[in-house]
Amino acid sequence: RPPGSKNKPKPPVIITRESANTLRAHILEVGSGCDVFECISTYACRRQRGVCVLSGSGIVTNVTLRQPSAPAGAVVTLHGRFEILSLSGSFLPPPAPPGATSLTIFLAGGQGQVVGGNVVGALYAAGPVIVIAASFANVAYERLPLEDEEAPPATAGMQMQQPGDADAAAAMGGVPFPPDPSAAGLPFFNQLPLNNMTGGPGSQLPPGADGHGWAGGRPQF
Repeated sequence: RPPGSKNKPKPPVIITRESANTLRAHILEVGSGCDVFECISTYACRRQRGVCVLSGSGIVTNVTLRQPSAPAGAVVTLHGRFEILSLSGSFLPPPAPPGATSLTIFLAGGQGQVVGGNVVGALYAAGPVIVIAASFANVAYERLPLEDEEAPPATAGMQMQQPGDADAAAAMGGVPFPPDPSAAGLPFFNQLPLNNMTGGPGSQLPPGADGHGWAGGRPQF
């Protein structure tokens, strides 16, 4: 190499287009008096992106929950203010299979009681509620367990395709979800039993449905 010579500087790598498979991180703030469930659901529909709720913090009031472990999946309404201990769920824009959109919450009452369940009614924020979430544009829909298929013979210079890769690739290209709801088979999240339901003087647990007229749960999109 001649004296004083240097390597040519490499041009910077500039990404001009975001990949369709990119997972975005979000910090969503829900204003006081707004329905947390409805706000996230509307956000997913307008942005046409799936939203995975990772955690949340803040104070909510008048929570309506469905407890699958209770007889006939009883719906209870908790009156008063509760602090969010855990918040998780998923929201998918239409078309989406049943059970793909749900929200699970665990709350702490003023007397130290802990309650939890699946949100089926309004979840009003009693102050700013912060939701940590991730969003995605593509969803690979697959049924489990995978069907037993005969593996194609391996040939030189070709990589064997794993079962289910073709379905996943097709789904990533925009194949819609199955139109038959019974074919989806995605269950709602399981909940823990309600604890210390009579610990708080401000908590009321009517055995009937909530005040919104939803007998079994929030309607799907």
